[in-house]
Amino acid sequence: MKVAIFIGSDSDYDVAKDALEILKEFEVSFVLEVTSAHRSPSRTIKLIKSCEEKGVEVFIAVAGKAAHLAGVVASHTVLPVIGVPVENSTLGGLDALLSTVQMPKGVPVATMGLGKSGALNAALLAVQILSLKDAKLMSKMRNYRERMGSQVESKSKKIQQDL
Repeated sequence: MKVAIFIGSDSDYDVAKDALEILKEFEVSFVLEVTSAHRSPSRTIKLIKSCEEKGVEVFIAVAGKAAHLAGVVASHTVLPVIGVPVENSTLGGLDALLSTVQMPKGVPVATMGLGKSGALNAALLAVQILSLKDAKLMSKMRNYRERMGSQVESKSKKIQQDL
């Protein structure tokens, strides 16, 4: 297991689904756990330590509202932590974004954009981190980027034809 994805509640699962698909596409092993920085802090700490013991190399934390999950994870590990703020409050996700991005000096969290696109990018960043020591994964990432470029080119040609 290379990546641990923690979601702050089961309602965050829908946000994390695309990230899981990316990890599957790249054949990166992962675990998904529901754990809360506030409602189950002891569980969160136990999960972090357990994941480290099992060889996890990157953590992704997906949470909304007072989104302290990524910060709590980062405070208990020296491994990379990627935070994904979720838009699920009356503040439109601004509270989650600020809770995730405003980490104190010395406890970094790489913060993605809000919601599903942020979660997908978190998975891609995790793959990039892992690819630093895995040439096969690096090659898959290059191919992924080339396919994205080809899709943009194809869509551009289609639009030009429609004009």
